[in-house]
Amino acid sequence: MKPAAFLFDLDGTLVDTEAVWTRAIVDFVVSRGGKTTFREMLPFVVGRNWLDIDRFLHETYPEIGESSAMQDAVELRGFYNRHAGDPRAMRIESSIEFFKKAAAIAPCAIVSGSPHDDIAAAAKLCGIEEQLSLMLGAGEYEAGKPSPSGYIRAAELLGVNPAFCVVVEDSAVGVKAGVDAGMLVLAIDRDIGLPQDRSGATWTVKDLSRFDFNKEFS
Repeated sequence: MKPAAFLFDLDGTLVDTEAVWTRAIVDFVVSRGGKTTFREMLPFVVGRNWLDIDRFLHETYPEIGESSAMQDAVELRGFYNRHAGDPRAMRIESSIEFFKKAAAIAPCAIVSGSPHDDIAAAAKLCGIEEQLSLMLGAGEYEAGKPSPSGYIRAAELLGVNPAFCVVVEDSAVGVKAGVDAGMLVLAIDRDIGLPQDRSGATWTVKDLSRFDFNKEFS
């Protein structure tokens, strides 16, 4: 088949940032008087929309006080930068190469739970910004993953049939979002220290370098 579009997740798929964000969120909560750990926080971060994460933080840790998701994002950025190190080391090179192959045959979008500006920065870091047809981030579609709304909205904006879209994901909630959107799902089974149910995926690989692109999409 020739896909009508490729719709990529960002964190954990194109850039290896989910552990960094989790550590940053732990520091953020602790700095405001809350108590949590990396292991406790990770399940609520992987694959999730920032607005949903922020809502979860305020509901679970009321001691952190009242503030908006935008205010929290600005504050969180400082903690993220402390853990991030060299941004280039976060590039998932095999996924970037796959993206470039995909962009040569169909429109490519990033549908992420991260804020739009973070998506743009990551696309620039990966060197794919000029090949992107669309970016959708937190607040730019109805509900975060596992809701399919982000992927459905991307297909609408690109003017393509969802049934011929390929979603590229790493998390259980992302796989479910793609499946529920009626799309084909290519799942990356990366070892992030948190088991993920990717059973609904059309294909599952440990790394995108192992996927036979020409065989499946010629």
